[in-house]
This record gives sequence, C-alpha cells and structure tokens, in this order.
Amino acid sequence: MPPSLQTVVRRMGLRPLAGITGRGALNAAVRWVAVSELADPTPYLEGEELLLTTGMRMEGDLSGYVARLVARGVTGLGFGVGVSHEQTPAALVTAADEAGLPLLEVPRETPFIAIGKAVSELLAAEQYEEITRAFAAQGRLTRAALKPEGMHAVIDRLAKEIGGWAALLDEAGEVRHATHGAQDVAAELARLRRLPEPGGSVASLALSGPGEHIVVQPLGGGARPRGFFAVGAKQAFPPVVHTVINAAGSLLTLSLEQGRSQLAAVRRVRSAVLELLLAGEGERARAVLGPLGGRLPEEPLVVLAAGADALEALEGHGFAALHASSAVALVTEEVAEKAGQEVDGPVGGSLPCGYGETSLRTGLDQARRALEAARTRGDGMTWFRKLAGQGLLGLLDQSAAQAFSAYSEALLAPLTGYGSRVDLVESLRAYLDSNGHWDAAAQRLGVHRHTLRYRMKRVTELLARDLDDPGVRAELWLALEATQRHR
Repeated sequence: MPPSLQTVVRRMGLRPLAGITGRGALNAAVRWVAVSELADPTPYLEGEELLLTTGMRMEGDLSGYVARLVARGVTGLGFGVGVSHEQTPAALVTAADEAGLPLLEVPRETPFIAIGKAVSELLAAEQYEEITRAFAAQGRLTRAALKPEGMHAVIDRLAKEIGGWAALLDEAGEVRHATHGAQDVAAELARLRRLPEPGGSVASLALSGPGEHIVVQPLGGGARPRGFFAVGAKQAFPPVVHTVINAAGSLLTLSLEQGRSQLAAVRRVRSAVLELLLAGEGERARAVLGPLGGRLPEEPLVVLAAGADALEALEGHGFAALHASSAVALVTEEVAEKAGQEVDGPVGGSLPCGYGETSLRTGLDQARRALEAARTRGDGMTWFRKLAGQGLLGLLDQSAAQAFSAYSEALLAPLTGYGSRVDLVESLRAYLDSNGHWDAAAQRLGVHRHTLRYRMKRVTELLARDLDDPGVRAELWLALEATQRHR
C-alpha cells in the first residue's frame, strides 16, 4: 500500500489546518506529489496526489478551486507559507474544511522537493516490502508443493496467503479440492466453467461483486487446459497478491505436469510387469511391482480387455496396464463385473484363470476375443463364457470369421451353382446334421433314402471330397454354419 497522508505529515512536520475531521481523512493514500500554481491544475492530475502550492494566484473565493480538486480525487493540499503568503489564506481554510479536503501547512524551511523525495522513498520502500512479501509467500508455496499432498497443499497455503479461499478444479471444471469458504461458490464455479464462449471454451474468469472477488486461471502448458484453480477474497487483490496467485499457478502447473510424467513412467513399468506375467515370471513381476506399492489380485482372477482409453477407469479396480494397444486389467471375480461396467465402451472378460504362463495367456486371449465380439455387436461388457455357448464359430475373432466365411463360400460354390432344381446344399446339411444316417436324413428332407444317396454321390463328385472322412464332414459342416451366419 502507498504511504498514508498521516505518514507524510509526521515525517515532514506538516501542520494540518482543515478537512481532517472526517473519519479516516489522514489515512488516505498518497500515490504521488505534484506541484502547481495553476488556477486549475486538475487536467494534469490523476487522483490520489498530494498537491503542493504557494498560492501565487490565489485570491477571493477559493471554493471552486477546492471543489475541482475534490472532484479530481486529490488526497490533500499542501500550502507553502512564507513565499506568496505569510500565512494560509482564511478563504482556503474555510473552503477546504467545508469540502472535506485535507489542508496542510508547509513551513517556509521545508522545500517542496523534499516532500516529493520523502514520498518517493516511502513508495520505493513499500514496493520493496511487497516484493519481499511476495518472495516469502512464493517460498512458502514452494515448500507446500514439496509435501506429499502436492497440489492440495499448495491450494491450502494459497488460501492463507491471500486471506481468502482457494479451490482446485479438473478439466471439466468440477471442484476436486477446496478450502473453507469455497463451498458456497464451488457449484457456481463449475457452472461458469461449462458455459460456452464464442470461438472456444472459457479459459479464465475474473468476477467482482459486493464483498467477493474471484479469479479463475487455467493450468497446463498446452493449448488445452488440464485443470483450473480459483481464488476468492472479500477485498480486491492488490498487485502483490496477483504475483502470489501467478506463482501458485506456476507451481500447480509444474506439479500437474510432473504428476503426469510420473504416472506415464509408472504405467510403462506396469506394462513391463504384465509382459513378465505373460512369460510366466511371476516372482520377478512382483519384485518389480513392489516398490511402486502395487499388488496383484489373488487367484483365481479374471482378465479384462478394453480400448487403450479405458486404462484409467480400469486402474481403480486392480492391476491394469497397456498391452498391444489395449487396456488389460487383472481383477478378482468379485469386482470384475463392476469394473467392466464403469468403462465407457466395449469390454471383454475371460473365464477365471491363474498366473501360470499358459493360463494367463489363455485368459488374455479369451478377453480379447470377447472384446472383439463386443465391438462387432456394439455391446458393452461381453464375457467369453457367453461366446463359448454360441458354438465354435462364436470363438473366432472378426477377421478370422470373415476369412473363413469367404473360404466357405468358395468351398460350397460347386453346390450353390449346381444347375438343377435339387438343393444339394440343403441335402448336404440334412445328411451332416443326421450324422450320416441315411434314413433320418431322407425323412428330414421328405425324400427316399435312395434319392438322398444319389444326391450325396453328386455332392462327392462336385466337391471332390470323401464324405466318409470325419475331417471332411467337420469342415463342410463348419462351412455351412459360416455361410448361414453371414447371409
């Protein structure tokens, strides 16, 4: 804060004459000292100055002169005696008293320039003190940032430094941590953060109202904020407080970036741990994971597979890592269903398995097959056990199923292109579904068994395959199933 008029009076030995009876009159700030003998110096003033004059042109009614100074916001008027006037004009004293303008008498031996120097020194000392306070506050904020609580500790410290409240918000504007006094405005801040702004989202806010001043600033070094923090107080923020707020913003951004870097490093370690588990190196995997404070779920476990963007959602339920562009989680059976439902997108779940190399790899394969099925059908959580109940073809992934379907159409093409009224494909299906029993198959088709024998002989000739071979019959049955599913 600039020095008060009272401070200048005491330091320079000035004598108050009028306009000092009002409450706090001498507590007004002096931001500069101006000297003028003009009849109307106000065009050259900004307000909050201590104006000094010897009254060279003062005579008659001086109420207009004083009124103009008051309207301009002058802090006080200093009258130098012993030059143009041996004493301060009574008209000036009366006008100043009536207008409430502090009028000070400057002794002949006190140079105006000395008053200007004194105010400049006081202003410089105040600025130095503000800088010192700002550095001290930055030191306390830095020490807070080094605490285990990290960003939360910075928010708590910031509230104390500004004499108000502070809050930490995430990317969506939802309050994640707030000090006392911020609860009443938390919902309003979140609402304001969601308001659209022409050309993009709101990045920062400054709100002022009766007894409440709020500033919201973005966090993060990129084009898109990764979070926000807000501060509020009953009084307006002076420059030194803005300096402290900006310092807190830098520390919060640094903590945020460091936190993300550490998280990325931890996730890389988890991916390496998963590779060790898949290689059957369970003990080594636990040795690597231990220093991170992580634990593996007890057997039996379930493997979940989802898109890479689902990693954060899965991390809260068990061991999760990225593997081959997918998010993979190892969870207990008890939490598997809940974990899968919290993922915004398709998820595949395996049958219960263990940590043995073969068992875990099988579980991962099952989870990925279930994930592929979920993506194909547009489902959310899909379990491998449900695929197993849909037959052998249901276990094929999408690319394999499409490839086998194309192969099946080519395999059966001689039958589908047969230029007779006889449906050899349906005859072959009836024969295979009846396990090669002629009577049962003929009855199913409504034909004589000798007719069916003739048809099967024709099928054998067109396909150049031996229907007595169990492998041939299995291949043809799968081909019929594949073509029927993709019609």
